[in-house]
Amino acid sequence: MTIPKDSKLGIILTGGGARAAYQVGVLKAVADILPHNAVNPFQIVCGTSAGAINAASLACYSADYRDAVRRILMIWANFRADHVFRTDVMGVGRIAARWLSSMMVGGLGENNPSYLLDRSPLCALLGKYIKTENIQKAVDNGHIHAVSVTVSGYSSHQSVSFYHGHPSIEAWSRSRRLGCPSPITVDHLMASSAIPFLFEAVKVHREFFGDGSMRQIAPISPALHLGANRVLVIGNRQESNVQVEREKNPPYPTLGQIAGHALDSIFLDSLEADLERLQRINRTVDLIPDSTREEHGIELRKVEVMVIAPSEDMGEIARHYMHQLPRTIRFLLRGIGAGSKNKSSLGSYLLFEKGYTRALIDLGYKDAMNQRQELKELLRI
Repeated sequence: MTIPKDSKLGIILTGGGARAAYQVGVLKAVADILPHNAVNPFQIVCGTSAGAINAASLACYSADYRDAVRRILMIWANFRADHVFRTDVMGVGRIAARWLSSMMVGGLGENNPSYLLDRSPLCALLGKYIKTENIQKAVDNGHIHAVSVTVSGYSSHQSVSFYHGHPSIEAWSRSRRLGCPSPITVDHLMASSAIPFLFEAVKVHREFFGDGSMRQIAPISPALHLGANRVLVIGNRQESNVQVEREKNPPYPTLGQIAGHALDSIFLDSLEADLERLQRINRTVDLIPDSTREEHGIELRKVEVMVIAPSEDMGEIARHYMHQLPRTIRFLLRGIGAGSKNKSSLGSYLLFEKGYTRALIDLGYKDAMNQRQELKELLRI
């Protein structure tokens, strides 16, 4: 596969905790469509939240795309919740005791709890399987142009995209969002995937950062700043125009429902708005002749975009696998009204169990293969 030097294909890997398993199915479909032993077709790889982990892994092993996908698939297809956060009684109970003590005595000062689950197992897992030092080698060998990881700053209130790539790339600054050059490390990945309230914030350089999906008003923007003119976006919400029926006497929402609704807003809504904005820009560019844009210094350019999104509701799929979670986590979720019998999507973000992740991988593969011809055109095969 020969790709013109001025043509850069980017991929956007969005957030969503365990829902990011869907991305792996799409990546696997791309591997089956590509010629054998193909290098990574995505010159620009952008990830947020759990998608940042997939993005870094793809970049580290980009010399052999099939091998990179095989490595990612091996992890996601065999996940257990205790690979990501502590599920033992001691680990869960210690944090719960801190919350209880804090509420009973009116706070513990600097020791006030700020998260529910201990992610030390994930940090160890990433250190073992993702060799971030390989990213520079991939850039030097031309296998990727850049990889970015987006985080959200708790002090600056800015969306920051740390990128590691070709030296020709210039940093950018827009309203509430920045692009900063930095070697990507496990700390960046842990920060980007630190879902608020559930996981601990991570300090990178001089600031504490949390999940990159927060305040990320333009998820596609980092890929464009890094030079992409074609973009594959992997979403994590089923597209539906079905009219929602209103209940006449709905019960008061549980804490789990409220939390799930909040996470849906963080992870899902900004991508749809950004896609609509990009489509409007494309239509505008079509109306302005190239000569006019050059004469007036208009820097708008048309970007080819393809979106692959779930054909089924991930929250509904999760309800069939909630029983696979460790008893301590099921107990915790039931306590806040987010058990398998409740209409809450919170569990779908925490369900790092292979039954659920394999179901999402299969769904991603099926959805991508249903758009096989469009994918081949985007990949220039």
